[in-house]
Amino acid sequence: MNNNGDFDLVVLTLYIIGITYTFNRMVDSIADQMQVEFDSKKTIAEQLKKQNLEDKLEISFGLKGMYPIDGPDTLYTLPISIKNKSGKSDESDEPESFAIYVDWDNSSIFGSDQRSRRVIRQSPDLIRDLAVPQIPSLIVPGNTLKELVTAEDVFKRDKETGTYSPGTPIINIPKEKKYKDFMARKLEFEFSLDLVLRTSKIAYGIAQGQNVPPVCIINCPFTIRKLPWTYALPWNKKK
Repeated sequence: MNNNGDFDLVVLTLYIIGITYTFNRMVDSIADQMQVEFDSKKTIAEQLKKQNLEDKLEISFGLKGMYPIDGPDTLYTLPISIKNKSGKSDESDEPESFAIYVDWDNSSIFGSDQRSRRVIRQSPDLIRDLAVPQIPSLIVPGNTLKELVTAEDVFKRDKETGTYSPGTPIINIPKEKKYKDFMARKLEFEFSLDLVLRTSKIAYGIAQGQNVPPVCIINCPFTIRKLPWTYALPWNKKK
């Protein structure tokens, strides 16, 4: 009887070890994912209100729920939408119409490495020299501009086609102690897009001289955090 009890204990111990090993292997096989969050409503709304733009402008980003920390599907570009909300309405008093210009060359991406990097608006078959100035984008009343933007230094040139495309993520997680803390979910990374806009009551082009529309700068903050492995569970609604 005692021998049977000892045998059952050994079997139970081996069973627990096997289950633990299998579970750990399963967790290790789950791809590391990160979440990129845009603090849109409070931060952006406050800035727009201070600059008297809350009725003229709306900014949003088409971010996915999660991104792999490493791999081809990680965060290379930011999909941005900028809406010009000025113009006619159903009310009796017609609001003023404003032209909004997006000044890409003076906009920048600021990361955790404390570097300010020039923004490049990605276009199909980008073949021009990246140092060439970018033409500001005009958004007329009632229209929405949708673009993919990234930092200048992430572009790589294809020698065969001569085209440029993003070759590295917008934000590289540093491979040092901070990386270990990030992977252990003890640390989050932040970066921001400083978007330079010009607004004008008259839709004239941006040129040198006294008729250049005034500048407004909108800081768009983002937070990167590592997701726990439980994101992969099928019943996890936050997946």
